[in-house]
Amino acid sequence: MSRETGGPVPVKTAPLARPRRGLGQNFLVDRNISAKIVAALAVSPADTVIEIGPGRGALCPFVLAAAPRRYLCLELDRDLVRSLAKDPSGLIPVNIDALRFDWERAAGALILGNLPYNVASPLIWDICAGGRFSRAVFMVQREVAGRIAAPAGGKVYGALSAFVQAHATAECLFTVGPNVFRPRPKVDSAVIRLTPRPDRPRAAEGRLLSRLLAVCFQQRRKQLQKILRPYWNDGLSAALASLGLNERSRPEEVGPEGFRLLLKNISIADFPLTFA
Repeated sequence: MSRETGGPVPVKTAPLARPRRGLGQNFLVDRNISAKIVAALAVSPADTVIEIGPGRGALCPFVLAAAPRRYLCLELDRDLVRSLAKDPSGLIPVNIDALRFDWERAAGALILGNLPYNVASPLIWDICAGGRFSRAVFMVQREVAGRIAAPAGGKVYGALSAFVQAHATAECLFTVGPNVFRPRPKVDSAVIRLTPRPDRPRAAEGRLLSRLLAVCFQQRRKQLQKILRPYWNDGLSAALASLGLNERSRPEEVGPEGFRLLLKNISIADFPLTFA
């Protein structure tokens, strides 16, 4: 894709008669917000960009203006895919559910999207588990953004917080009101940026971390010693002590690095694969 960088590149997309509630479609219509989201991603001509749910193409002109090497748009709605396919500017629409995309293939890619509220949490979990992206910027429900970036020690902090933060630095950049969408949602949104940590877990450790977080946060009101009683050993006591915690501490008191430390002292091969 070769193009001089400059202003937004027009994208030809046909209007959709009626947004589909089953797909969580709330289309972004504010160009200023679109420009801010793409600017936060900091696209360069050497980058591959993957956009999740481009919809009617609100972000596309601003991504194309940065002239990325490759620009994939993952869209579940076939009508929108056909519309995007008519555009001559060089973006590549792909008709796929982003929850089924193999995010391990996104090595070095920049990822962005206005994510449907009903799939944002599991989708971001999957992307972090893939672990190979370069940077990501998402618009999500404001409460979800708060959970992702929440520090340990509060009620908002949970499995999603710990898992994402073990893999990436999470920043809440700005909030967005409902008036910039059509149709307007009933809640506020927020834009977050994820930057992978250089010491993030590899795939195998990530799977184990997912299991440990599942067990702990499904019983978050209990003390850690009671939650992990079948697996308890002196190493776990020592690990908690090194974190300034003890057997009576609860999961919400353990930061992402703390859970990784616990992993080194416990065998969790038989833990369930679901998470809270």
